[in-house]
Amino acid sequence: MMIHEITSLVERHKDRKRVGRGRGSGLGKTSGRGHKGAKSRSGWSEKLAREGGQLAYFRRIPKRGFSNKVFATRFHVINVRDLEKHFADGEAVNAQSLIAKGLVRDEALPVKVLGCGELSRRLKVSAGKVSQAAREKIEKAGGTIEVYMPAAWTRPATAKKTSA
Repeated sequence: MMIHEITSLVERHKDRKRVGRGRGSGLGKTSGRGHKGAKSRSGWSEKLAREGGQLAYFRRIPKRGFSNKVFATRFHVINVRDLEKHFADGEAVNAQSLIAKGLVRDEALPVKVLGCGELSRRLKVSAGKVSQAAREKIEKAGGTIEVYMPAAWTRPATAKKTSA
């Protein structure tokens, strides 16, 4: 007999255990949970990496490597279709006007304009970055683009001590 022949004879799911239904069931009294302790009580759960007092595995292995994630430049992203929908012909598009229209939360991050959608209005766009597709659509509609990017933070220059 092959395994695929067995499965056609056996039921699809096992019946669930009915615990706490008297001694005769074999799962009465403590319902298979043992005596006392946190594990016997409802609502108990163990933290994923908990090892019962032993130093957790992820703390035992040495940390190596490096990630550039902290240096990534993040943006508030806006699409050309949103500019078409919310701005009139000849209007200026900048961080303040986007905040006023509710398209961007705040000025914490620079704005990046992406080219999804169509644009038929002349707009004066001022943003941190503009994609190539968005640039083409804005210029094709007769608009202008001013790209500003806040300077990256650098350590302030300190005067070197010279020995006299």
